[in-house]
Amino acid sequence: MKASRLAAVGLVAAATVWIASGYLFPPEHGNAAIRTEGGESKKPFRVAVTEVSVVSHARKLVLAGRTEADRRVMVTARTGGVLSEVRVRRGSRVAKDDVVAIMSDEAREAQVAQARALFTQRKTELDAKRRLIENGTLPRLDLVNLEAQLKAAEASLAAAEAERDRGVVRAPWAGIVTEVPVEVGQAAFSMAGREIAQLVALDPMLVVVEVAERRLAGVRLGEPADVRLVTGQNARGHIRYVSKSASQQTRTYRVEVEVANPDGAIPDGITAEVVLPMAPEPAVRLPRSALTFSSAGDLGVRTVDDAGMVAFVPVRILEDQQDTMWVAGLADRAKVIVQGQDFVAEGQVVTTLPITASAAPKTAGNDAP
Repeated sequence: MKASRLAAVGLVAAATVWIASGYLFPPEHGNAAIRTEGGESKKPFRVAVTEVSVVSHARKLVLAGRTEADRRVMVTARTGGVLSEVRVRRGSRVAKDDVVAIMSDEAREAQVAQARALFTQRKTELDAKRRLIENGTLPRLDLVNLEAQLKAAEASLAAAEAERDRGVVRAPWAGIVTEVPVEVGQAAFSMAGREIAQLVALDPMLVVVEVAERRLAGVRLGEPADVRLVTGQNARGHIRYVSKSASQQTRTYRVEVEVANPDGAIPDGITAEVVLPMAPEPAVRLPRSALTFSSAGDLGVRTVDDAGMVAFVPVRILEDQQDTMWVAGLADRAKVIVQGQDFVAEGQVVTTLPITASAAPKTAGNDAP
């Protein structure tokens, strides 16, 4: 027990003597590193700088949206009758004026036959009496009456044929049938306007996004846009519509991107990501690490003039990329501190090194030249 105590006391005494020797016998070269011929002074802090160039940069706005069919309509019956034939089903492709369904009603055919017979009668009477009227056998006034009767019969025939044609439901434009909510045999005598089939146009396809009001100024009609679908598909289109009225709920503006979809590969209503180009602005590309804050809390960078004096320049971020950032607010050919900017202050004189000559500062303190 005594031996251990004696050993501990001996170690403490040796450490005390070693520490005291530094004060009793200081080295003669202790201040040589910070003295110069003119007296005691610190060497300038060394920083790495890069000279920037201002270029026109079009930033990109990435927004989430959805695909939307260019046109969508519910084809309806224009008259009453019995649904005798449905020529489409879900997924069917139709061209303009293709027959979708037929409404059968014998009364319409009878009306057409009656009107055609009357028209034939009036035409025959006019042809038979025209020569007699021209020879003077019959009064000239009879010709006017016969022609009027023929025109009335012709109008009745056209009306009857139009009523018959209303029983044939046709596609108003080319598209794909998505819903057929009726069955053959259903009667619709009192239900003119009954829904027969839903038709959507998938070419072109629209991608709809909502743009905040503060970013609307940079979105322009006709500009190209890239589209990435949640399915992994990529497409390219152009901006065809920018709303002039904001949504009352979200205060955002509807923007439509038109994308060619001739084969219908892009479905309706799928989630998509749209990359919109904004109006180009003068900007500088910098490493993310170059950004810092001033003593007042402003975001910016520190620069160095030709005399080596440090200054702070506030900047505005235009686009944030993975390793770099595009910022506005810097002058062309400005020397930006990219390493060591957090260890210097405005008005301080520093020594500069090109970024290629110093990949990273060795320490946070002063470096020897």
